[in-house]
Amino acid sequence: MTLTRTLKNGNKNVGDLAKVIFSYPKNMKFECAKCSLCCGNTEVKTRRIIMLKNEAKEIQKQTSISINEFCFEITAQQPYELEMKKPHNGKCFFLKDNMCSVYSFRPMICRFYPFELKFDEKQLKYVFTATAECPALNQGKRLTQTFFKMLFWLAEEKLL
Repeated sequence: MTLTRTLKNGNKNVGDLAKVIFSYPKNMKFECAKCSLCCGNTEVKTRRIIMLKNEAKEIQKQTSISINEFCFEITAQQPYELEMKKPHNGKCFFLKDNMCSVYSFRPMICRFYPFELKFDEKQLKYVFTATAECPALNQGKRLTQTFFKMLFWLAEEKLL
């Protein structure tokens, strides 16, 4: 994911994102079912929990666990530099009793799930898509444009 647009004044005001051009799934509902499907491999998919160096540093700071203990370096996934280890039957290093033990400072990729943001070169806009594998899609509350604006802002904050 490469974001090229920046907020001029640095405020976290959702209104500042009004000029950012992106599309998102309309009439989408989502409320996490806490099933932890997103936290590891499935029979049909090997999940890659990739992260930014500063995210790993924050996890290390908060947990006192060495970065090398919970992730390894990767290349060709810029701007992501690290990937979470999955030592427990293909599940995330920090998944304990089916709950995320680093939830409040989890990586951006985890915050986005079940959504992904990519830049569409043909349409010259960012596009949010949803993975069909998540059982919580179309459950719970309807997501608004504001929800996706906040995700977009999070990506800009983390990547720029």
